[in-house]
Amino acid sequence: MIPNLKKKNLARNRTSFRHVLIAGLTGYLFIMFLIAVLTSVDQDQYFSSRNLHAWSSHVQNELLAAFFTYENRYFANVNAEEITKPAVSSMVFEFVTRLDIKDPRTLLGRELPGFASFDGKIIVAGDGTDFTNMPVESAPPMEVLMEEREATAKRLEIAENSKGNANEASGENPIAHIIHSHSRESYLPELEERTDVAFHPEVNITLVGERLGQALEKQGISTEVNKTDIEQKLHENGWDFPQSYDVSREVLQEAISQNEGLELFFDLHRDSQSRDVTTVTINGETLARTMFVIGENNPDYEKNLEMATELHNKLEETYPGLSRGVITKGGGGANGRYNQDLSENSVLIEMGGIENSLDETYRTADILAEVISEQYFEAESVEGEE
Repeated sequence: MIPNLKKKNLARNRTSFRHVLIAGLTGYLFIMFLIAVLTSVDQDQYFSSRNLHAWSSHVQNELLAAFFTYENRYFANVNAEEITKPAVSSMVFEFVTRLDIKDPRTLLGRELPGFASFDGKIIVAGDGTDFTNMPVESAPPMEVLMEEREATAKRLEIAENSKGNANEASGENPIAHIIHSHSRESYLPELEERTDVAFHPEVNITLVGERLGQALEKQGISTEVNKTDIEQKLHENGWDFPQSYDVSREVLQEAISQNEGLELFFDLHRDSQSRDVTTVTINGETLARTMFVIGENNPDYEKNLEMATELHNKLEETYPGLSRGVITKGGGGANGRYNQDLSENSVLIEMGGIENSLDETYRTADILAEVISEQYFEAESVEGEE
């Protein structure tokens, strides 16, 4: 009897060992399969900071509150009507399909060419701002963009006189840095009437950057204005327009390495929206409206968003309607970073649209300098008190 019992125990042990071995091998294969899936899918589609932030927001507002009620019944009795039930199914559906039933753009963006240009999230909506008039980055083919165009004689003279200031710090020990990733973006009223492409090698957004730099200097903020012709460098490298931020990134990194005191970074652009969207009249003067754009493809973008939101709010306090609001962009089909990962105090600013004049943008630049300086010195005083 004893030998038979030993045989049974031995057989049982062999079976248990076989089960453990099979389970271990199955688990190992599953982990390898999961790793293969995670490394082969489009990371930006599922695991970008934008998507993760959206998911964390859902968890904070819905699941977290619900889980509190499961762990502590006190939360179920106090203000229970304010605790929304978790919509787990919709969250899973959105994660897997990238479709949000509350936002039809998530479906149309895949089906309609160019529709992704309107993608973005409105964080703070200024007067009249909605998804139909979001800022649009548009440019003609590179060969068209590089064609010679004529500007008005007055503006050409101004641009010629300002050439000597290109890429030089307006003051010593600069605190702020201004760049123009789409440096040839121009304004139709400043070009000859037969021109319908708002790009020019000299009369362009860099003049607005120079005006903002001068205004910041008057407010006590030493500013470096970089007027590198980004499009020319793109042309020389044989690169496409979306790679503008790769060129400007090199410029910014060099500036940071040479000036450790730089704290504020502004990338100025000109929007492609029409005049009725980008213009406002305040105190009898027409002004080019601003729009603050923050890239979400940056794990620390909330700091940039905080800065942009505060600038918008300060503009609204004294010049209601001047700011079109604050938006974020990220995910596929957009740069979604805009080099803002290089600093926590970095903002992309749309200064007017194609139908605004430089004079209108200059007025806005002067006002913007006041707001930026106010925000900066307030922050300095708070840090000093601490």
